Amino acid sequence: MPQDQLISHLTTLGMGLFYLALSLSVSAFSIWFSLALWVQLPLGKILTLLLIALWIIFSLSVLGIYFTQLFVHRPISLLIYVVVAIIGLCWYFSLTPKQDRVWSPEVEKILTYEKQGPWITLNNVRNFRWHDDGSYDIHWEKRSFNLNEIKGVNLIASYWMGPQIAHTLVSFDFEHQQPIVFSLEIRKEKNESFSAIGGFFRQFELSLVAADEKDIIYTRSNIRKEKVYFFPVRIPKQEIRHLFLAYLDTADQLKQSPAWYNTLTSNCTTIIFDMAQAIHPNQLPKDYRILMSGYLPNYLYDSGALNRQWDIKTWYNHAYINPRTAHFSEHTDQSSEAFSQQIRAGLPTASRTNNMLKQ
Repeated sequence: MPQDQLISHLTTLGMGLFYLALSLSVSAFSIWFSLALWVQLPLGKILTLLLIALWIIFSLSVLGIYFTQLFVHRPISLLIYVVVAIIGLCWYFSLTPKQDRVWSPEVEKILTYEKQGPWITLNNVRNFRWHDDGSYDIHWEKRSFNLNEIKGVNLIASYWMGPQIAHTLVSFDFEHQQPIVFSLEIRKEKNESFSAIGGFFRQFELSLVAADEKDIIYTRSNIRKEKVYFFPVRIPKQEIRHLFLAYLDTADQLKQSPAWYNTLTSNCTTIIFDMAQAIHPNQLPKDYRILMSGYLPNYLYDSGALNRQWDIKTWYNHAYINPRTAHFSEHTDQSSEAFSQQIRAGLPTASRTNNMLKQ
């Protein structure tokens, strides 16, 4: 093949790859920016929807699909597109999380704590009483815990959207205090509801809730009718203590600097993994199941963090708490202690599980 013909073919191929990359970039950014506008509604609903429509038409023009060169030449269209894209990115990344919105009562309070020796006093522990219609009696309280008496940790996986996606909570057991649950959640505003898409586009701030098990687990299993699984995790006591303190560090960070919740990169599961990694860097293998939160129990099983007396299928059968809590509202004893005992029925206790790990 003559050299000039080869150069011509390579030039054609290079231009084709360039336009392919340009088309993919414009398409991806246009979709992302349209969704960001749709979630944020910066100009109100009607004007924002009009802006999205104009942006889509203009993006198609840049791609040469629609209105090509009808108003301006394509190079000028591309230049305008880049300028608008830069302005859009500046607007989006200027959005800052806040502490002073009108919050939903479930996430209204900010978790704080005081430390004196081994004793930790948590302020704003949630202990709502939930009713069958989804309403609740609001109650926030203080609770104190002795870190020297920490004895176990449990993963709670609550499935609300199929087997791939679960909300994950972590419960800590103590010798002489009631268990305490930490849950990283969206901080909803009043009359706002969860949106997985909104979670990608800075719609929600991040909230750390410390709660009684009868509050935060019962509402998922009995009120929302989610499928809830309770897994005692076997890790050394010192690591359990470090994980508890890591939650307190997160509480400090969110008190000082509010943060955005992100459906993919900063959610209830990925943050747990990040905290565990901070305790023991490079010891936890990275895995797709960190992002597919519904498979986190499988990940823990494969990592040796669940007792191997059962296979993972048997674990799920025993860990499923809904049959055990279905008629709890009919029980004579409605205490938190009774509920905590009920959800652990038939499971290896955290203390026994961790003692087996030491042997």
